[in-house]
Amino acid sequence: MSRVGKMPIAVPQGVDVQISAEQITIKGALGTLSRPQHRLVAVQNDAGVLKVSPADNSTEADAMSGTIRALLNNMVNGVSKGFEKKLTLVGVGFRAQAQGQKLNLQIGFSHPVVKDMPAGIKVETPSQTEVLIKGVDRQVVGQIAAEVRAFRPPEPYKGKGIRYADERVVLKETKKK
Repeated sequence: MSRVGKMPIAVPQGVDVQISAEQITIKGALGTLSRPQHRLVAVQNDAGVLKVSPADNSTEADAMSGTIRALLNNMVNGVSKGFEKKLTLVGVGFRAQAQGQKLNLQIGFSHPVVKDMPAGIKVETPSQTEVLIKGVDRQVVGQIAAEVRAFRPPEPYKGKGIRYADERVVLKETKKK
């Protein structure tokens, strides 16, 4: 059996878990997330501890139990603590500004780039060169951060562009005559 799938998920105080035949719904202080129930995995709620087990002895059920356990753990962490991704803008004149549910980026193009945020995602700009993307769904937060980074990924010669805060860009040496 999957090592990840064997580990129980501790449900913190204030988080409510509802398991039905069709879906699993988790409500917390920051929001509500739901996911469809998988046919190869059985999920039980034992007094504040979620346990995931495969429904049969197939390898697919074993692999799926680890996957579902990780997804449920991310859901519990999302509704209790939330997730955030930090992006940094590197380059002369590169600026970011959050205006409600929109992110305005001045990243060296002739026009400003505007990115609309989906529902449930908050964007903040603590400084002109930092962007914080926050939300309860880990997958959506990561996807939006990747889309913003894709507007101007870091280039390998000067390192200019949008990068994750913990990303390390290896610079290439310029061509010599």
